[in-house]
Amino acid sequence: MRRFIPYVQMYEFEALLFSDPDRFANGISRPDLRSKLSRIRNCFSTPEHINDSENTAPSKRIIKMYPGYEYQKPLYGVLAALEIGLPKIRDECPLFSAWLTKLEALPALSA
Repeated sequence: MRRFIPYVQMYEFEALLFSDPDRFANGISRPDLRSKLSRIRNCFSTPEHINDSENTAPSKRIIKMYPGYEYQKPLYGVLAALEIGLPKIRDECPLFSAWLTKLEALPALSA
């Protein structure tokens, strides 16, 4: 149990994707959404804060701009995350990064 380090994400996965709106748009093959995604991101101190209500959660905002996202969330989410890269996500999302840092600090298991 000492290796169990819970992480309760207080926002949707899609919030992490707002770490880089340009790459997010590229990752989902919708470069036309760059400015809209950037406007959303710029309204919050971090992407982790983009979850101010059930109606304006990150996925709801994306689906409003791009209805097809709803049906391909797992695929588009992965593609966008790969395009953005973990270093950028960590730079922009301090709570998520702190949890990863804790995991990375765990000693390796003996085989």
